[in-house]
Amino acid sequence: MQTIVLAAGQGTRMRPLSESLPKPMLPVGAGSLVSHNMSAAVEAGTDELVLVVGYEGDAVRDTFGDTFEGVPVKYATQTTQEGTADALRAASTHVDGPFAVLNGDIVYEKDALADLFEKGPSVGSTRVDNPSNYGILDVVDDTVTGIIEKPEDPPGNVANAGAYVFPEWALECLDVPKSDRGEFEITDILSRVIEDADVGHVELDDWLDVGRPWELLEANEWRLGDLETELNGTVNADAELSGPVVVEEGATVRSGVVIEGPALIRSGATIGPNAYVRGATLVGEDASVGHGVEIKNSVVMAGASVSHLSYVGDSVIGRNANLGAGTTVANLRHDDEPVTLSIRGERVSTGRRKFGVVLGDDVKTGINTSLNAGVKLSTGATTKPGERVTRNR
Repeated sequence: MQTIVLAAGQGTRMRPLSESLPKPMLPVGAGSLVSHNMSAAVEAGTDELVLVVGYEGDAVRDTFGDTFEGVPVKYATQTTQEGTADALRAASTHVDGPFAVLNGDIVYEKDALADLFEKGPSVGSTRVDNPSNYGILDVVDDTVTGIIEKPEDPPGNVANAGAYVFPEWALECLDVPKSDRGEFEITDILSRVIEDADVGHVELDDWLDVGRPWELLEANEWRLGDLETELNGTVNADAELSGPVVVEEGATVRSGVVIEGPALIRSGATIGPNAYVRGATLVGEDASVGHGVEIKNSVVMAGASVSHLSYVGDSVIGRNANLGAGTTVANLRHDDEPVTLSIRGERVSTGRRKFGVVLGDDVKTGINTSLNAGVKLSTGATTKPGERVTRNR
């Protein structure tokens, strides 16, 4: 069965991280958001992958090429951002037989996908505490009889988890009208299929919708939690490593470093001397964590540099960012309330008592910069030496 992965979204809620890197390519553990879904689909038994990409799709194509883990990969370009059914329309020329559809920004487990594939036509589901915020499945005797978007009076708490298996004839339903949101919705196609077929649902116990920066942290916490210690790089005899720590070939851990896993140090990265890295932390390819630096529960993306005597906690640092010496990130409010972050111009609770900052690619901070909890710096932003940053820029 083919699996279509929807990976063309602009990722506006993830900005600035998605300003210069397609959101599906953001790092999760040793892979990316989309590669985890691709792996899960392959392990679940798919025999072909179709990636729907947008204008920035060349980065995806250059990464994966024509095969992935032995399975052929095809590409379809969604030239307009008009919803998930529009993305399916772009992929439809590649479809031959029953097919699965996965949202590229939701992380799935292979066992759940295997059950979904076997039960098709089917939809992935999850039980939620606040059903009025979701698309809710109307279920009778394990058969889906309808789907209602964000109902005021929900028929239950079984929510749509964004994974589907359709019969090939579902492509005859691509002429759905735009929704109230002004988009063509794949759930409207599902509604039509429900009218003419018995559609089952499979509860996905382990899945994560990764649409906002703190959810990228959560995805990495999840995946890094599966690590087993493997030291293929250069680790100084004076370094102290505990818990699951992976140091990839080509990475260097210098003297006096303390790493408390789970932590993944990717190829070309350097740590220390005398740095302190606490889990769950990902240090990306060719990144640098300098002398006396403390990193805690963070994602430091490829090529970034955190200079000596700096502190970074519960944060996401973009590619090739450079934190000047003594840069300090605050990750806790004095009132002990959850940290908020600006998403599409509105302050939104992260739901996390501890959350630091989100820095886009190529950000540069001056020495002794202080960054307040919940601050975002856009691609290429700079700060002055000794500056206290309390607002986004």
